[in-house]
Amino acid sequence: MKPYLTAVALVAALAGCSVDQSPDSAPEVVAAAAYRAPEPPSLTLMTMVNNRTGSGGHTALMVNGSQRVIFDPAGSFRDPRLPERGDVLYGVTPAWLQAYKSAHARSTFHVVSQEIPVSPAVAERALQLVTGNGAVPGAFCAKATTGLLQKLPGFEGVQSTFYPVKLQEQFETLPGVTTTKYYEDDAGDVIDALRAARLARQ
Repeated sequence: MKPYLTAVALVAALAGCSVDQSPDSAPEVVAAAAYRAPEPPSLTLMTMVNNRTGSGGHTALMVNGSQRVIFDPAGSFRDPRLPERGDVLYGVTPAWLQAYKSAHARSTFHVVSQEIPVSPAVAERALQLVTGNGAVPGAFCAKATTGLLQKLPGFEGVQSTFYPVKLQEQFETLPGVTTTKYYEDDAGDVIDALRAARLARQ
């Protein structure tokens, strides 16, 4: 039971932008955690949407290139087993991706994932941008994400916004986007932290 209690204390499962107080992982830890997914290069915009109001609580961007990372600007999903540096989560295996979604989905929020295929060159440029961006202030998750997207070929038309759902709506109009939605019916927080801990060990 103790490992699960530790996970509860360490995994923050809040659907919303916040100020990240956790220290950055060491560069060598980040390098050792690199995970290359077998799927073709892509970008996936993840939006945490309120089930009652339809408003957005958080924006994140998963980049699948030479390695798969999640740019989690001002995000709150942190666990010492998953290296994080400058608001970028490294070593995003399928289990950690599911843990990330599970930590944000609950009775009040669901996760909208919008995946778009990109060339290897665009994926690598996106990796450079997210890993070089640095930590993002609270409530700037959508703003930071749009700023990075605007620097990528094919995404120059994305308009800057502070609102996650506004960005989601823009992304939906891009050619080739595949949208999926992930729901869970629980109260969040502790329950999701425990689930995330179990999923990450699978």
